[in-house]
Amino acid sequence: MNSNNSNREQPNNPLHGIKLLDMLTLLEEHYGWDELANRININCFKKDPSIKSSLKFLRKTPWARDKVERLYLKLVTGQ
Repeated sequence: MNSNNSNREQPNNPLHGIKLLDMLTLLEEHYGWDELANRININCFKKDPSIKSSLKFLRKTPWARDKVERLYLKLVTGQ
C-alpha cells in the first residue's frame, strides 16, 4: 500500500478539509444559537450554548454531527 493513500484528495466529499469548529462557528454566526436550536433539536444548542460544549457533544454524537454537516452544506451551497 502506498503511503500517499492517506493523503489523497477527496473530490467527492464537500466537507473534506473543513473543521467542525469552522462549520459550527459559521452556523452560529449566521443563525445564532436560538435558530440553530430550532433547526437542530439538541440540548447543546438550547441550554447554555457555547462552541466548546457543542464541539464536545458533536464529536461523540454522529447523528447530531451529521445534521450539523447537512445544515452547513445547505448554507454554503445555497440549497
